[in-house]
Amino acid sequence: MFHTLVLILDGLEKSCEVGSRVTSSHQPCQAIRTTSQYEHYLTTAFNFFDVSEVKPADSESASLFNSPEFSSICSGSDNVFLGSTQGQIRILSSAFKVVRTFHAHHPGSITHIKQIEGTSLLITLSEDLSNDPVLKVWALDKPDKKTGGPKCLSSLNVSNGRKQFPVSALATLGNLSQLAVGFANGSVTVIRGDLINDRGAKQRTVFESDEPITGVEFREGPTTTLYLATTGRILTLTISGRGQGQPAKNLEDTGCGLGCMTSDSESGDIVVARDDAIYYYGLNGRGPSYAYEGPKQLVSTFGDLVALVTQPRTDAASKTSILRKFVGAGADDRYRSSTFAFLDTDLKYVAHTEMLTSQVRTVFVEWGDFFLMTLDGKLFRYHEKSLNQKLEILYQRDLYVLAINLAQKVGVDTAQRNVILRRYGDYLHKKGDYDTAMQQYLKAIDNTEPSQVIRKFLDSQRINNLIEYLEELHEHDKATVDHTTLLLNCYAKLKDTDKLETFIKSGTNFDLETAIAMCRQGGYHDQAVFLSKKHGEHDRVVDILIEDSKKFDEAVDYIHRHEPDVAYPNLMRYARVLLEHCPEETTQLFIEYYTGQYRLKKDAPVAPTQTTSGGAASAVQNLASFIPLPYRQTTVTPSPATQDNQPLSLSSEEAAAAAKADPPREYKVPKPRTAFSSFVDHPDQFIVFLEACLDETSMDESDKVDLHTTLFEIYLDIAGSKTGPEKQKWEAKAKTLIDGQDISMDASNVLLLSHLSGFRDGTVLVREQQGLRFDIFRSYTSVGDTASVIKALRKYGPEEPQLYPAALAYFTSSPKVLQEAGRELDMVLKKIDEDGLMAPLQVIQTLSTNAVATMGMVKRYLGETIERERKEISNNRRLIESYRGETDAKRKEMDELGTKSAVFQTRRCSACGGSLDLPTVHFLCKHSFHQRCLNQVGDEAVECPQCAPTNNNIRAFRKAQEDSADRHDMFQDTLQRSRDKFGTISEFFGRGVMTAPALE
Repeated sequence: MFHTLVLILDGLEKSCEVGSRVTSSHQPCQAIRTTSQYEHYLTTAFNFFDVSEVKPADSESASLFNSPEFSSICSGSDNVFLGSTQGQIRILSSAFKVVRTFHAHHPGSITHIKQIEGTSLLITLSEDLSNDPVLKVWALDKPDKKTGGPKCLSSLNVSNGRKQFPVSALATLGNLSQLAVGFANGSVTVIRGDLINDRGAKQRTVFESDEPITGVEFREGPTTTLYLATTGRILTLTISGRGQGQPAKNLEDTGCGLGCMTSDSESGDIVVARDDAIYYYGLNGRGPSYAYEGPKQLVSTFGDLVALVTQPRTDAASKTSILRKFVGAGADDRYRSSTFAFLDTDLKYVAHTEMLTSQVRTVFVEWGDFFLMTLDGKLFRYHEKSLNQKLEILYQRDLYVLAINLAQKVGVDTAQRNVILRRYGDYLHKKGDYDTAMQQYLKAIDNTEPSQVIRKFLDSQRINNLIEYLEELHEHDKATVDHTTLLLNCYAKLKDTDKLETFIKSGTNFDLETAIAMCRQGGYHDQAVFLSKKHGEHDRVVDILIEDSKKFDEAVDYIHRHEPDVAYPNLMRYARVLLEHCPEETTQLFIEYYTGQYRLKKDAPVAPTQTTSGGAASAVQNLASFIPLPYRQTTVTPSPATQDNQPLSLSSEEAAAAAKADPPREYKVPKPRTAFSSFVDHPDQFIVFLEACLDETSMDESDKVDLHTTLFEIYLDIAGSKTGPEKQKWEAKAKTLIDGQDISMDASNVLLLSHLSGFRDGTVLVREQQGLRFDIFRSYTSVGDTASVIKALRKYGPEEPQLYPAALAYFTSSPKVLQEAGRELDMVLKKIDEDGLMAPLQVIQTLSTNAVATMGMVKRYLGETIERERKEISNNRRLIESYRGETDAKRKEMDELGTKSAVFQTRRCSACGGSLDLPTVHFLCKHSFHQRCLNQVGDEAVECPQCAPTNNNIRAFRKAQEDSADRHDMFQDTLQRSRDKFGTISEFFGRGVMTAPALE
């Protein structure tokens, strides 16, 4: 049997030589390219693995690896599976101790064994070259009742067209729905079916070639693709999905050796190792390649690493190399060295490399480690070092870029990545590469203490780097007040206004208070205003415009453009300064606000005129005129080049009218007195403000009092500082405020202010309105103003008679006054006499007080008075005699009625006028009535109907007299108001007021 196998393989070797000659015309299997043709180079090598030799737990397990019966090996599900030439399967634990053995094939050598990861399925394939290879599927978790070993789920013979050639490659899908078997004669058989449930399977030879198959691999996706490797080509074959049934597609006319093709489990790409480099193949064909020279013996993957076994390069390749692959190594191979390496093709470095004293038999991965078995039966474990250990190795060699890429590849958190970046920055800073170092610090800014970096760049020569770092701190919202201060100081030191403006306009997070303070200290007032406006710090904007920039007109304009709750506090805060520099604008703003007519100031709209020429430039300018710009002036002066397209601007009056079209803002109008203190030292503006407020009809009465009083005081104050016509002008204005019936000012305030200012007209007007005419008269007499006394007497005398006695006393107070009075003394005496304002005796007493008036002056008055008194006495006497006669007659009549009989001769009824007949009623008043005409009811007393009204009036009058006799307060009030006191007493005496009450 062995002799036959040798003959077959010898023929296979010859066919491979023919295949080599065939492909040599295209491209030989061995590398003939130069390194410049490759995309990447793997040059840097490290020791990222800890290597240890595995010592099996017992001698039996140790002898298995060096046993001639050992034919195949695989790993999976926390076990290692060994196949033997006797058809046995041995299962080893993590301690490499045999835990289970069962006989899988009778007869045949198990040349291929594969465990389906994540399941309990095991695939074995045995060959004896006298029959077709036998493939079996085992369920390790289901024991066979007969044998006690695992249950065989299915078994089939793999067909190769009745050609007895060794199986060179085996690949399966994860669900065992398809398997691919490659043979050394260049054919590939695909098995489809349900091998798990043994429901049958179909086999088909999908590829045939003159070149031996050196590798088969599946790639799943929208279509299932089978990658084929021969000694001379790399091909793809679609075995399910779109494109199924088409011939194999040639990817490259260069193949690979046996064991030099594998699949990357992470990316799904196919990895091919050739003597010149490592190649990747994907869905779109060949991908990147990585130069790594040396005769390749075996390739595998471990995570994202490529495990590669290479042989020492010899001058001439052995003709029996392919035969050795299929039959096994000879005794001399045990002592030939080989090189084993882990390659990271993504980062392009060698993770581990070592020289082995013996050839590599096989490799496998299990328990998170990589295992390598040599031909001399030794098993080595390769344990990958931790990330921190790898980084320390890279740090020692100053390979920080690779460390960063490695950390990024494994997906470390941001904090750990920033540690690497910071160390890289420190390294570059020591080397003097400050710019690159700063870039690393910027990348690691989130987890770096800013002071550690800032201290490194405090040198004035590194100020640009420091600015860059401080700006990034603000971008990441990690800057403190000190950082903002330092950054702005750096800008100021460099006098870099552009950068300063870019910084504050960039929207970067920074401490607003500090930024504004630094801009103000450095003289960057416009930037400070911009920041304050941007963040809505309206109070600060006004403060900067006034305190720093001294742009008072802009400050007023800015205040006028904001809502009342913003405008009012700022207006009150800077009122005096604004009134000093912008009196008219500020006063107008005060007037609008305090009269409830406050409206936001707006830019006047500017509309371009229609033109027929001007081109694109004119059109752009016309469009720009509609763009609202802050602080746009209401008039625009066109440039000489644009005279033909001059925009029409609104006049100030039109702009004001347009603003008034908007309704005023709603707000609580403050009391006018709150603004009074703002106008100190600005009387002219204060007068304008007060007058405008008084014109507002909706002003409260209490506010009007304040306004009138304050304006009155200002008028008098200005009048006091003027002379001549100017003085009269202001006094006239003051008089206008108090001249009228309805004066909202308090009289005492007007009197006080008029007295303090010497404004006599004001005092007079108030006293007139208050009815204090006697006080006005007395004020004139107190200062000896005879002309004013005479004027006041003529004006107020008819309404105030008591002024005449006072005038009489004043006119006779001194010879000078008497001379100034002239004929007025006779008029006063006449008025006193006519109205009875003073008794003649009182007049004589008044005139005799100062011994100024002479008898000749009052002779006429006295004569007329005496004559009138005599006539009055005579008349009174006649009246007395008349009253006495009437009284005596009434008494006599009353006596006669009580003592004498009355004779009634009346013949007709006084009521109806008819003739009297009985019964008849006669009254003592001489009136007679039919009894029926009296309407008498019962026995009630009857009164003469004709005399009853008169009698009732008399009784009522008497009743009133009796009632008023007790009203002494009425008597006193009437006596006090009466001019004829004696007459009043006589009248009340007649009413019985002074009659003693009768004793009961």
